[in-house]
Amino acid sequence: MISVPNITTAQQSAHIMYRDDACAKAMGMSIEKVEDGFAQLKMPITANMLNGHKTCHGGQLFSLADTAFAYACNSQGYAAVASMCSIDFIRPGFEGDLLTATAKVKYQGKRNGLYDVEITNQDGKTLALFQGRSHRLGHRLEEACHD
Repeated sequence: MISVPNITTAQQSAHIMYRDDACAKAMGMSIEKVEDGFAQLKMPITANMLNGHKTCHGGQLFSLADTAFAYACNSQGYAAVASMCSIDFIRPGFEGDLLTATAKVKYQGKRNGLYDVEITNQDGKTLALFQGRSHRLGHRLEEACHD
């Protein structure tokens, strides 16, 4: 990975991933913080994210959690993908809510990792809990994401 002064490996990895992350950009996700094994993203709930109950569609919540998970499990500069994930929906989100997804490593081995992600609203109430298992592909992230 090309070294940039005062930029951590986690920040470089997030930059490489976000540069081409059309989904995260289209959903209005922003990266708030990344560290080794950690990522925090924010996303506003907009009208086009609502289901027939006028609450945030579960797929939108899953996408936010999965994206935070991706940034956390790639934060060490190694290309990693999800091999399994699950989500529990706790409470609904509504149009205008500002969501925060916080992903934290529980275990990271040479090839496999386990991560927890919590999605909260602007009031700090938990909307969803996500668990993911990652698998490293065996090469550096910059080799997987070409300029």
